[in-house]
Amino acid sequence: MVGADPTKVKDQKPSNSSKSDKVVGGVSHVMLVIWSAIVILPLIWTLMSSFKTTREIFQSPFQLPATWDFTNYVSAWNKYSFGTMFFNTVVVVGVALVLVMVLGAMCAYVLARFSFPGSNVIYYLMLAGLTFPVFLAIVPLFFILRNMGLLNTLPGLIITYVAFALPFTVFFLFAFFKALPNEIQEAAYIDGASEWRTFFQVMLPMAKPGMASVAIFNFLGLWNQFLLPIALNTDQTKYVLSQGMAAFASSAGYQVDYGALFAAVIITVVPVLIVYVIFQRQLQGSVSQGTLK
Repeated sequence: MVGADPTKVKDQKPSNSSKSDKVVGGVSHVMLVIWSAIVILPLIWTLMSSFKTTREIFQSPFQLPATWDFTNYVSAWNKYSFGTMFFNTVVVVGVALVLVMVLGAMCAYVLARFSFPGSNVIYYLMLAGLTFPVFLAIVPLFFILRNMGLLNTLPGLIITYVAFALPFTVFFLFAFFKALPNEIQEAAYIDGASEWRTFFQVMLPMAKPGMASVAIFNFLGLWNQFLLPIALNTDQTKYVLSQGMAAFASSAGYQVDYGALFAAVIITVVPVLIVYVIFQRQLQGSVSQGTLK
C-alpha cells in the first residue's frame, strides 16, 4: 500500500498473533476444564456413594451420605473377600514389577552398550512384542501354563505379567543407557570394577529418571490388567482386584450391594492414585528422552 507507515504495518502482526494465541489458550483451558470435570466428577460421585446404602444411592444419588461410616468398606474387605484380592494383587504386581524392572534394565543395558552378533535382531524382536495383541496369546498361554502346572496360580500370573511388560521396558530404557557417556563406563573399568558392579553401582543410578518413569507406567498397566487374570486364573482364592470387580457385579444379579461395590472401586483406585501422585515428578523431563532412539 503506497504511503503506508511501515511501523504501523509491523505493529499489526504482533497484535494479530497475540489475539490468536489468546484464543488458542482460552479454548485449551476450556477443554482442560471440561476434561477434568469428566474425569473428576465420577470419582467424587463414586466416593460419596461408597458411604451410602443401596437405598440411599437410588433415592438421592447426588446428595451427601446421611452418615459417614465405613460399613461398606468393611463389608467389601471382609464379606466379599476384597482384602484377599488386594493382597493377591499387591503380591502379583509387586513381584512382577521388580522382576520386569531388573530384567528389562539389564537387557536394555546390554543391547545399548555392547555390540555383538544378533543384538539388533534381539532389539527389534523386543519391539515386535509391543505390537503383539494380548488376546491372540490367551489360548497358547493357557496351554503353556497348564503344562507347566502354573495355571490358576499367582506365579503363573507373575510370569505372564513380566513377559508382556518386558518389551516396553526394554524399549523405554534403551535410549537412556544409549545416551550415557562412555567415559564413565571406561573409568569404572580402569578402577577395577566388574561388569556387574559397573552396571548396578555406576550406570543404573544414572538412568534413575528412566527407571522411575517406566516403573510408574508398568505399575499402572499391571495393576489395571484385566484380560490375562480373567483368562488364566479361575481359582477364586487367587483372584486379583480386577477379577473381583467383575465377579462382584456378575454374581450378585439383581441384589447388588451398590454401596459395597462402590467401596470396592475406591479400594481398587486409591493405590494407583497414591503412587501416581507421589512419583509424578519423576515423569517430568524423562518421557520424551526415553522414547527417543
